[in-house]
Amino acid sequence: MANPGLTREQMQEAVNAFAKTGSKTEAAKLIGINPNTYTTRLRSAYSAGITPTVAIANKEVNALLEAKDKIRQLEATIHAQEENTLTAEYIKSTILKMSKKEISPPNWLVRPNKKKRSAGVPTLMASDWHWGEVVDPNQINGVNEYNVAIAQDRARVMIEKTIDLLKNHVALTDYPGIVFVLGGDMVSGDIHEELMATNSMEIMPTVIDLFGVLTWCIETLADEFGNVFVPCVSGNHGRNTHKIRAKGRNFTSFDWLLYQFLSKRFENDTRVQFHIPDGSDAYYSIYGHKYLLTHGDQFRGGDGVIGALGPIIRGDHRKRSRNAQIDMEYDTMILGHWHQLIQLERLIVNGSLKGYDEYAYANNFGFEPPRQALWITHPEHGLTFSMPVYVERKQKEISKEWISWK
Repeated sequence: MANPGLTREQMQEAVNAFAKTGSKTEAAKLIGINPNTYTTRLRSAYSAGITPTVAIANKEVNALLEAKDKIRQLEATIHAQEENTLTAEYIKSTILKMSKKEISPPNWLVRPNKKKRSAGVPTLMASDWHWGEVVDPNQINGVNEYNVAIAQDRARVMIEKTIDLLKNHVALTDYPGIVFVLGGDMVSGDIHEELMATNSMEIMPTVIDLFGVLTWCIETLADEFGNVFVPCVSGNHGRNTHKIRAKGRNFTSFDWLLYQFLSKRFENDTRVQFHIPDGSDAYYSIYGHKYLLTHGDQFRGGDGVIGALGPIIRGDHRKRSRNAQIDMEYDTMILGHWHQLIQLERLIVNGSLKGYDEYAYANNFGFEPPRQALWITHPEHGLTFSMPVYVERKQKEISKEWISWK
């Protein structure tokens, strides 16, 4: 319906302006009125049946102009989103100020020094530390106890025993360096209500405390062995989401954040090199022996007879099948998550620093002492020595109290 307050000349002017420009915004500028006022005036003119008395502007030109205008709007939107998105590269380069460099294996992992005889390259795997968790010995018949103080001591014992085993119990001890694997679940996290209620610290102080301990571990290994290569994957306990994610898994994990802090800490130490992939698996090789490192939470199932070995072997089979299709075959898969030490040729499953807990006890799982995997990769023979590192300073006697009546 036409606006009775408008004259026919005003409405004709509005229609002609649009015909000349093909744009309401430009037509409003041509007339010299507000765009909203112009839109109302043009609508009234169309309602009154007024048609243009001037030549209509080239529709193709107008369509092109409108398309360009939309492109500019989209580009501006994308630019704004990019500025506000915390990508992994942005975090590493801008927030952590880490230099961008190509990740390549250190030379001492690629080829042996022919002038020196060596047993090979040792690998110490650290995973499932569950830093911040508390295990109450009274709830598991006294077979284990765990808290931050005990965890700190066990980490120190792990490094001390690793050095002792490699330097005093192997004939050839001139190692070119050591691989220190960080396999995830380094922190307990808040993924379950019972953990939120019983953890000794909130997640942020937990990460800070663990950062200091791992810094000491890496420095000590570098001082003792000269070089340290640190491949890392995140676990499922360190996440800050309700469910584990396939997309952006690492970027919601405190494990990954911890690794980035450590990498930044040793950025200028030429003895130490990190490998922190954005995905769930890490690939590296020692003397041509190819390793796939994953946390292991992707594998589910098991039963009372075969235990964790069933889902782990099935998972290994699936990964080998997948990787064969993309020319990424590997020789040995290494993982944590299951808190059971299994050292085979095709796969190595790590134990835990935490040890036996209330969950394992309540579900009638077999007893597993706190220990971490240690092995050596030989330049000719592949995996050779396997030496589990028991991380308790001394073995505690298992309580065997029974209630009895006379």
